[in-house]
Amino acid sequence: MLESVWFSLVAVLFVGFFFLEGFDFGVGMLTPFLGKTDVERRAVINSIGPVWDGNEVWLITAGGAMFAAFPNWYATLFSGFYMALFLMLLALIVRGVSFEFRSKLESPRWRKTWDWLLCIGSFLPALLWGVAVGNLMKGVPIDASQNFVGSFWDLISIYSVTAGVCMVLLFLLHGALFLNLKMTGELRERAKALALKIGPWTSILLLFFVALSYYETELFAARGVNPGLVPILAGVALLSVHFFLKAGRDGWAFAMTGLTIALSTVTVFMYMYPNVMISSLNPEWTMTIYDAASNAYTLKFMTIVAVTMVPIVLAYQIWTYWVFRKRISVKDHLEY
Repeated sequence: MLESVWFSLVAVLFVGFFFLEGFDFGVGMLTPFLGKTDVERRAVINSIGPVWDGNEVWLITAGGAMFAAFPNWYATLFSGFYMALFLMLLALIVRGVSFEFRSKLESPRWRKTWDWLLCIGSFLPALLWGVAVGNLMKGVPIDASQNFVGSFWDLISIYSVTAGVCMVLLFLLHGALFLNLKMTGELRERAKALALKIGPWTSILLLFFVALSYYETELFAARGVNPGLVPILAGVALLSVHFFLKAGRDGWAFAMTGLTIALSTVTVFMYMYPNVMISSLNPEWTMTIYDAASNAYTLKFMTIVAVTMVPIVLAYQIWTYWVFRKRISVKDHLEY
């Protein structure tokens, strides 16, 4: 029972991470392209300046929950995806440093360098997370002892790279819609125009990825032509973005990309359940939540802590977004 509860909680944490860090990564990737001047790029960065580090807490919490609740899953995942996670961590470090360093000097070259490092530091994690999710869906080489026996190159395939590009495009769209809500004037118009251009390509590639999933994984194949209500709703939400934007319902458009991200994440966890690591070598070697879970006492103690602390963390983060809800203009005092 508690194994299922904690699997669901880990899914919720990743929903929060992908939703919040999704527009965060999207804004970072768009910074050098959307801002034509240094002041405009500073304004773009300031749209996420007060919240980006808080958004990353969701990843830390998700990793901590996996480590405590499912130590075998954590060990196999992090050892198997070691190089990819190392590159992701390096990119996140560069990204974090770029926020703090770009405005330390007045030099245009200095600032442009950090803007591009912010872009790369946002692009790589988005791509690598997509590659990781694709591999979790498809399966990775795990032996009878539930050890990863492949290499970094075993994680690279047409399917996993497609998943990575899908996540990049979805986060770019999510970020553009966030900027459409946060910016004013010409920056807002550019962000909206960019969202209208990115949206159709995102929908097309995600549709291709779903079709490819029928051939590359067992998650959808067992369900026939109808993949289920949740992924269908995710697709409908994504397709509705264009219509909301055209109707001037910018808040609803942003909510729809958020819903797409949330429902897509739920789909992956729901269809993998009760598996956490699918073995591509032998289905009998697949790791389930029961193989990976900690003992009952640990799960019970963690549940008490989660019920106590999670509402406090949520309340604090909601308050933070409320405080920094104001739109940003190039005429405002800019910190970054």
